[in-house]
Parts: sequence; C-alpha cells; structure tokens
Amino acid sequence: MLAFWFAIPFWQRVLGALLLGVLTGVLLGEQATTLKPLGTLFINAIRMLVVPLVFFALISSITSLADTGKMQRLAFKTIGLFLLTALIASLIGLTVGSLMPWDNAMQLTAAEVKPRDIPPVADVLTNLIPTNPLAAMVNGNILQIIVFAAIVGIAINKVGDKALPMKKVLLSGADIMFQVTRMVLELTPLGVFGLMAWAVGSYGLATLLPLGQFIIAVYIGCAIHILFTYGGLVKLFGGMRVRDYFKAILPAQLVAYSSASSYGTLPVSHKVVTENLKVSKDYASFVLPLGATINMDGCGGIYPAIAAIFIAQLYGIDLSALDYLLIAGTATLASVGTAGVPGTAMVMLTVTLSVVGLPLEGIAFIAAVDRIIDMMRTATNVTGDTMVALVVGRAEGLVDTQATADAQLVNTPQR
Repeated sequence: MLAFWFAIPFWQRVLGALLLGVLTGVLLGEQATTLKPLGTLFINAIRMLVVPLVFFALISSITSLADTGKMQRLAFKTIGLFLLTALIASLIGLTVGSLMPWDNAMQLTAAEVKPRDIPPVADVLTNLIPTNPLAAMVNGNILQIIVFAAIVGIAINKVGDKALPMKKVLLSGADIMFQVTRMVLELTPLGVFGLMAWAVGSYGLATLLPLGQFIIAVYIGCAIHILFTYGGLVKLFGGMRVRDYFKAILPAQLVAYSSASSYGTLPVSHKVVTENLKVSKDYASFVLPLGATINMDGCGGIYPAIAAIFIAQLYGIDLSALDYLLIAGTATLASVGTAGVPGTAMVMLTVTLSVVGLPLEGIAFIAAVDRIIDMMRTATNVTGDTMVALVVGRAEGLVDTQATADAQLVNTPQR
C-alpha cells in the first residue's frame, strides 16, 4: 500500500488531497471542522522547520557564493524584480477593481476588526537588527534572522580558513535541515486535506455569496498576475515552457493556498525550486526566504488596490486619477515597508486606505472572508518567489539548464 502511495507523483497526491478536502467540507458542513487538527499538525511541523532552515540555509548560501560582487549583483537583481512585479500587480489590481461591476446595494455583515499599529519607517529599519539573535529565533522574527544569518555568513567568508570548522558545522546543519524537510513534507497531503475541509466547513459556500464579487475580483487579479506576469517572464527569460513551469511548482502553490502561509510553504518552495526547476540550492536558500519576507504581490499589490476600490464603492466615494496613482504607488512601496509586520495584508490595506482618505471601517466588511482571500494572495506570492528564483538564477548561471531541457523533453507528448 505504501509503495503504491509513494509511486504517485507528489503534486498529484497534494492536489487529490485538496479536492477531497473541499468535497468533505461541502458534504459534512460544520462537522468537517473537526478535521482541523490534521491541518494544525502539518502547519506546526512546517513551522518547526522555518527558523533553523532559514538560518542554516542562508548561511550556507552566502558562504558558498563567496564572491562579494556576485552576491551584490544577485541581491540587486532579485529585489529589483520583486519591486517590478509588485508595481505590475498593483496596476492589475486597479484595472480589475475599476472594471468590476460592483453592487452598491450589498448587505454585508461587518466582522470585528482589531486595530493594528503601523510602525514608522524608522522603526522598521532599526528593527532589522536583532538586539538578541536568540530571541529573534525564539519569536520567529524571520527578517531579523535573515539579517543575522547574512552577517554571520559574510563574517565567515572574511575570516577565511580559520572559520572552516564553523563553516563545516553550519553546512552540515543545512544538509540535516534539508533531510528533515523531506521527511516532514510527506505529511503535506494529510495537512492539505484537513485545512481545506476545515475552511469549506467553516465558511460554507452560501456564506461567501454576499462578498462573492470581491472574492472573485481578487482571484481574477491574482490569476492574471500569475498567468501573464509570471508566466510571461518565465517564457521570455526563464528558458522553460510555461506549462512545464506551472506543473513543476504546483505542489508549492497548493500548500501556499491551503496553508495561507508564505513562511510555512518555504520547505515545499525550496523542494520544487531546487529539484523541479533545477535552481542551485545556494541561490534558492537566498531568494526564497527573502521573497517570503518582501515579495507581497498578492498582499501588497493586487489586494489593497481592489479592496480600496471596493470600499470606495460601498461608501459611494468617487476616486480621482490621483487617488489611483497614490493607491498604485503606496501598494508597491508598502510591500517592502511593512515586511516582517504581523498581519501584513491588513497593515498594507490600512496604509493604502489612509493615503487616499477612505474610511478604515470598511475593512470590517471584508475581514470576514479574509482567510479565503489570503489563500489566493499567498499562492500568488509564493509563485512570484519561484519565478524570481528561476529567472534571476538562469541569468546568473545558477540553473542546471541541461537538466531542465531533459525534463521538458520527457514531458513532451510523443506523436
């Protein structure tokens, strides 16, 4: 039985579990919420991995890519591409939001929203440096862990041969975490099944109808961004057929969608980027944690743009051309400015609404279905991380192009 199970491709196991979870949620209704512990078990297992995986893998990446000039070039290209796609995402969000035939007579029930404090830019910058690296690890502050790991990696390169014993320990730590990751990922189908059954059982299809237009708009915007922006960049610069690319990253998309956690999806993202897209482990260990922190196309580009237009429609407020420009610019910059802040999507939306003077009370209307929207936002963010890993990795010679070509040849139907 186990042999048969493992003979099924990983992505097919995950997709089957997702569909079965949805079906279970529809059939059992609220009773399906009792399956949530299966999802919680999976989420706890992958959260267990995140801090040590990011720490060891990032140091391993920096010490392996010892060329300082190359590291600077990689960082510049990676962050630049993240910002470019964030701008495109906000423009797509504005377009979809403007074209959507909103119904002003919707009867919505506002959910309770806890106000969030938006930290000043100065605080965001000063909080990049951990005063206590161990506390940052305990608290799961990924941004501070990334900074500390980068500093340690650079210091190891500068010390040289004297640091070889520590370098070997850290490299061994990275290899151990990769193996632990592979073990934990076998729980993915079980976790996806539990999460989807719980989500559908909790909300139900009927509950989502009053906010159906808003949900559909966000999903359309994310789908356009995934297919045309990411797919187009892969086609032009990724050296890979778009169909093969999406097939390769499907497991990461499914886990991101069901878990709604970019950090939680990191182990799966690393697996598909290194094994399916053939990107080097060193660069994958650098770009993926960074992307999970600052690449917020779904949360910071598409979502706040559509939500701002939706809330303006609810309150009968007309937006000017300047308002649209402010929304696009704010949504793009907020994706980096609020990195590492809990509840990132809500913080970004708060910033966007404040800039154009829209009532913050409008957030309460859409908070009730935030989980359903967050699933698609996260899948979009994770897809962007894998795209940047492939495109920049290929440009810098960090992709095994021969292995990619062989994989595409195997996937080509014979006539």
